[in-house]
Amino acid sequence: QVQLVESGGGSVQAGGSLRLSCVASGLTFSRYAMGWFRQAPGKEREFVGGISRLDGSTDYVNSVKGRFTISRDRTKDTVYLQMNSLKPEDTAVYYCVADRAWPIRTVDWWGQGTQVTVSS
Repeated sequence: QVQLVESGGGSVQAGGSLRLSCVASGLTFSRYAMGWFRQAPGKEREFVGGISRLDGSTDYVNSVKGRFTISRDRTKDTVYLQMNSLKPEDTAVYYCVADRAWPIRTVDWWGQGTQVTVSS
């Protein structure tokens, strides 16, 4: 049974930082690109960023470039999303994803989501 379990969400003031973690189980971590999506209230779910399974290449949506960083720890089957200089428009539920393809297109597995709230 594949599980992606996110943690690290919470409430922070604008300009602050949070680090999300996602622990993967039930799959061969090294065979998957990993990434993050988010969904704000009343908006469609959008891709935030991803990291490849092989060489650690990363990809980000333009709105978070320079502020968010994705990394993965193969020894812990964990992917991280470091979020700095947070803005109120970053408020959303953040979902961890796993995809056998790179760049991430058709997601194979989704986490349950973790809420991030940024106040002004």
